[in-house]
This record gives sequence, C-alpha cells and structure tokens, in this order.
Amino acid sequence: STDKPIIALDTDFTSDKKLSFVGTGNEAAAKSGGLAAMKKAKSNGADKPQAVILTGAQGDETHEARLRGYRSAVEQAGGTVLEVQYCDAQPDRAAAAMEAGMQEDALLITSDDMALAAIKCIWDNNSAAYQKTVICGFDGNQAAVEALDRGELTVDIAQQGYEMGYKAVEAALDALEGKSVESVIDSGSE
Repeated sequence: STDKPIIALDTDFTSDKKLSFVGTGNEAAAKSGGLAAMKKAKSNGADKPQAVILTGAQGDETHEARLRGYRSAVEQAGGTVLEVQYCDAQPDRAAAAMEAGMQEDALLITSDDMALAAIKCIWDNNSAAYQKTVICGFDGNQAAVEALDRGELTVDIAQQGYEMGYKAVEAALDALEGKSVESVIDSGSE
C-alpha cells in the first residue's frame, strides 16, 4: 500500500490509488486528424468520403477511443465508414487487410506502425486503386514523419511526448504540494 500520488502516463489504467491520467486525448486527437483527412478527401473529389478504419484489439481503450474519434469525423464530414477492421495493432494484419483492395477515399489507422505496414503493402503492389486514397496514421513517430515527407502518408496525428512527460511531473509535484490535480490531463496532439 502507498500514500504517494500515482500518475498514469500515456496509458491509462483503473485503480483507486491512481490520482490522474496524463496522456493524449485519443478521441479528440483522432477526430481532429480524421477531419483533416476528410477535408483532403473532399479536395480530391470525394463529395461524401467513404472510409475504412484499421484499428487495434477490440476493447483496447486507446484504440477504441481513436476509433470513436475517426468515426465521428467521418460522420461530421457527411461521409460513411464502410468497414472497421480489428488488426490487434499488428502491422502484418494491417497489411493483410490492404490486400482486399477496397476503393475507399480515406484509410484511417489508429497507429503509425499499422499505417506504415498498410502503405508498404500498397506500394509493394503498386496499387493504382489507392492513388487518391487519403491515408491517416496516429502517433507521430519518426518513420511516419518520413512517410509524410515522401508523400506516402497524407495525415499523421502526433502525440506530444514532451508535454506528456512535463505535465505528469507537474501533476505529481502539485499533488505532493497538496494542490488539487485533474483526474485527466490531456497532453494535446498536433
């Protein structure tokens, strides 16, 4: 047993000992990136964009929140989610999902690792079907940023790792000084 403040960083968990969760507001971040992807799909000529979402394991809190955000963005843009594929956050399963070769306007993916695997599958198959497909990833890791620079990835939602760490330490210090601390602190995204 401990009386020290416990701060969940990046990944939330349920415990009566936890004082606060500091991390990306996954649903809001995914909605923001999803709206950017929908705007790009519309500028590519898709009036009512059709999207496929590739996500992690069913029931995984992080991926479910990102899925809700993406779905909300597509609906707000007047689009349709054609399909949600649960890939257990496994890059090889995301790549396999691409082999079906659907004709979606946007591919919204809840992690960069899965997005990069899907892109590799598309490029390896030289798939002209995906020429106008907007591809959105989530994390902001270095490989995804490089894929953005090459024009393979259209949109990427970057988590703010520095802010996350800073706000977690700040919350712990506030708690140690007896100040009140929010139960959820969103470290933001870009």
